[in-house]
Amino acid sequence: MPNDLKYWVYLYTKCKGRDRKDDTMKRYVKLVPLFVLVFAAGLAGYSKMTVDAQEERVIPDTVYIGDTDVSGMTAEEAEKALGSYVKTVQNKVFTLTTGDKQIQVSAEDLGLSIADTDVLIEEALNIGRTGNLIARYKDKKDLEKEPKKFDITFDADEEKIETLLGVNEENLNQEAVNCGLKRENGAFTIIDGANGIEVNTMESVTAIQEYLQQEWDGENATIDLVTKVTEPQGTKEELSKVKDVLGSFHTDYSSSAAGRAKNVRNGAELINGSVVYPGEQFSVYEAVSPFDAEHGYALAGSYENGTVVETYGGGICQVSTTLYNAVIRAELEITERFAHSMIVNYVEPSMDAAIAGTYKDLKFKNNTEAPIYIEGITSGGIISFNIYGQETRDPQREVIFESEIISVNSPKTQIQGSASHNVGYVSVQQSAHVGKVAKLWKIVKMNGVEQSREEFNNSNYSASPKIILVGTNTASDEARAYIQNAIASQNEAGIYAAAAQAANIAARPQQPEQPEEDPAETDEKPDDEKDNNDNKDNQDGKGDKDNKGNKDNKDDKNNKGDANKEDNADKDNTDNKDKPQTGTISGDSGSSKKDNANVSSEASDKGSLVE
Repeated sequence: MPNDLKYWVYLYTKCKGRDRKDDTMKRYVKLVPLFVLVFAAGLAGYSKMTVDAQEERVIPDTVYIGDTDVSGMTAEEAEKALGSYVKTVQNKVFTLTTGDKQIQVSAEDLGLSIADTDVLIEEALNIGRTGNLIARYKDKKDLEKEPKKFDITFDADEEKIETLLGVNEENLNQEAVNCGLKRENGAFTIIDGANGIEVNTMESVTAIQEYLQQEWDGENATIDLVTKVTEPQGTKEELSKVKDVLGSFHTDYSSSAAGRAKNVRNGAELINGSVVYPGEQFSVYEAVSPFDAEHGYALAGSYENGTVVETYGGGICQVSTTLYNAVIRAELEITERFAHSMIVNYVEPSMDAAIAGTYKDLKFKNNTEAPIYIEGITSGGIISFNIYGQETRDPQREVIFESEIISVNSPKTQIQGSASHNVGYVSVQQSAHVGKVAKLWKIVKMNGVEQSREEFNNSNYSASPKIILVGTNTASDEARAYIQNAIASQNEAGIYAAAAQAANIAARPQQPEQPEEDPAETDEKPDDEKDNNDNKDNQDGKGDKDNKGNKDNKDDKNNKGDANKEDNADKDNTDNKDKPQTGTISGDSGSSKKDNANVSSEASDKGSLVE
């Protein structure tokens, strides 16, 4: 093609293309207003939705969290609604089981709550408000078709569950029953033991929480706790070693009153058959308590603050004392022992062991390599204890215990007046107890030759006076003054005769009082009337002695107050001197029926007196 023709073809094509571009541009320009309008409408709609969300911020209709309808609620309202729902299930009962044992607790006891409440409420609020336009539109359309339900997950308070399981440990755990021994007809029989069950607290907490989160349907339920098996102590091989007598001792209670004798027998029966394994500690108090009629005890005399009182279990100290002497002869380790506040008569000083609540106990440890068996026997008014085990000591070795009295304090008799009784009344309210300081020596001999002598314990026993109560109630001033003078003398030998004389004086007919005469209307008195005045002055002198007697009585009360403090001295009466020493000792009594016969009926009402 000629060059001119090509040029014209090129020029035509270029111009044609420019026309097409111009047409396209014109079309775009025409669409701009439409784009602007759509953008403005979209922006306005988005702004409106944002403003609506900020202003209303409520959950759409037909939305549920669990079974709670939260439609149209704000976050705060939804939280309150869920809290109310939790309250309705707090009384649901859960049965927690371990083998044959179980306890019942409420959902509230477990600290039940809904997990992640804030997250659930936030998700409910965001329905139709998050995602692109299509997602939001779809969420709203879905709500029109069917309600939206958020599943809830329950949780429990870990600390509350731990505390609950700890408090109910005894109700859930099943202690292993150790293999035991029974002695009949002079021979031992081995008794099989049984496994125990113990709650694994941490794993049980997890088990409870997982059940609530994954399985619980909101109704009463049963949850099996996680446990571990505990093995019993003792084997036939171990128990077969128990065949030798390691130590024995007996005391006499044949003179005890019926109540006290019953308590001694009951205490021996409760201890009899006890097996103590190597390293274990035995507590007499734990073995024989509680002290009440329901557990086989009767009222009998006991020491309390330096006096004898009636308590359930009076006489139990003779049981612990007899066992103490058998144990020290078996040379087991004494870990706790206390002397009585006052001396007892069934053993030598420093050979006793008192029981009083949990602060005066006899405890000892099995320091041998084999189990020990305690045999307690009562027969014919004699209580005996035998300690059986495996003898490893040299047969030529002999252990002896000797009591040494360091000092003696003999108390004076106290004669006390009582306006509650008529003149002529005399009663011994308390027998005297001599105060003593004593030591117990442990002596070891080999082939009869002393190898060692060591101080084993020391004891301080308070003195307690004999108390005689004398009646002072009478309408006769002369009889009252007479008996008060006798009381002030503190003469035990003459008080009975004085009481009888006061009663005779009180029995005399009382002379009526003469009215006073006006000195101005009377003449000089005859000599015989002057003599009568002299006699009246003498009687006034007796009144002065009476006042002195009252002063002495006041001093006696002060002395009685000192006697009430005697248990404070008991701090020195023990191998464990730092323990407190207050309260009633359940069994310091060692009195006999013979002693009671020397006391009037009023005194015998107070029970067996202690010696």
